[in-house]
Amino acid sequence: MAAIKKEQVLDSLKNVNDPDKGENIVSLGMVQGLQVKDGHVAFAINVAPERGPHLEPLRKEAEKIVHDLPGVLTATVVLTAERTETSGHDHGHDHGHDHKEAPVAPGGGSGPQSGVDMEILAETRAIIAVASGKGGVGKSTTAINLALGLASMGQKVGLLDADIYGPSMPRMMGISGRPDTVDGKTLQPMENYGVKVMSMGFLVDEDTPMIWRGPMVQSALEQMMRDVNWGELDVLVVDMPPGTGDAQLTMAQRVPLTGAVIVSTPQDIALLDARKGLNMFRKVDVPVFGIVENMSYFACPKCGERTDIFGHGGAKETAEQMGTDFLGEVPLHLDIRETSDSGEPIVVSKPDSEHATAYKAIAAKVSDKIEDALAARASGAPRIVMD
Repeated sequence: MAAIKKEQVLDSLKNVNDPDKGENIVSLGMVQGLQVKDGHVAFAINVAPERGPHLEPLRKEAEKIVHDLPGVLTATVVLTAERTETSGHDHGHDHGHDHKEAPVAPGGGSGPQSGVDMEILAETRAIIAVASGKGGVGKSTTAINLALGLASMGQKVGLLDADIYGPSMPRMMGISGRPDTVDGKTLQPMENYGVKVMSMGFLVDEDTPMIWRGPMVQSALEQMMRDVNWGELDVLVVDMPPGTGDAQLTMAQRVPLTGAVIVSTPQDIALLDARKGLNMFRKVDVPVFGIVENMSYFACPKCGERTDIFGHGGAKETAEQMGTDFLGEVPLHLDIRETSDSGEPIVVSKPDSEHATAYKAIAAKVSDKIEDALAARASGAPRIVMD
């Protein structure tokens, strides 16, 4: 069967007309962010915010027409709403300030402002967000090794790569290929080392930039949770994109998060941003389990001399000041970098190493925090939040 091409998708969408304007959605420029890879098609339909809730039939029609094309395995279509008259800028990245845009969920409701959707991942016992205030602090490496550490304790673990603009899970988890689908609507998660994984990186080429606006990212994140057959999980670890922008707010406000783990280096500038991330979760009433200090120190592999390249102890001090727990420190070491780049994370490739032990200790603390949070939620007991 010949591979589906973008031109074929666009030609088919010319048969879908805007019910109010009487023209097809391609000619009107409503089709955005079209991605085609190995039979998987994804795009957004851009509409005015006030029209979004009424255009769910249009979305379904477009999705069906594309899905019925020969060579198409899955079709993912989302509605996005943008206030073009006030947005003032057009760019494809998420950067910590609010856009005048709001996502329109497939069911016709509004985006994050609608509140937590308890139906999302209903078979998952706990959902943990691993976040950072800025990029480059080792958040994804921490998320992966945390997930593998929890799995080593016998838990059923899933790993969601929510970093749409910089998906790294396929490479770091040593997974290639594309997700299978049984019914053309639901994707089967990929799996390695006993952990189920889903990432946008499975659906687009590794060097393809995701030039998507905030609403498209928000909708894609929700669909990667709703339309993936995760099955029963004890824990879903979510590798959040860095910062405190649209995607982070979607996860914090729409998803029933059990708690959050903040990752930072000891560097002052990183800790400033970590504080922002921590406060964001608190403002939306998500428990913060604590802070992990990554790249805490460098130990020379030849002489063993320790050097505090980024300073040391800053995360622990910040945790004390912010009234949260310090979950542990992980050194800056070549083994961690090499095992991550090779798709063999250190917790599974060198499980008895000092660094794997550090990650497992953090996982054990997070596991205890999960149990405490679930017990508090079940009892309905009030939770004290320290500002």
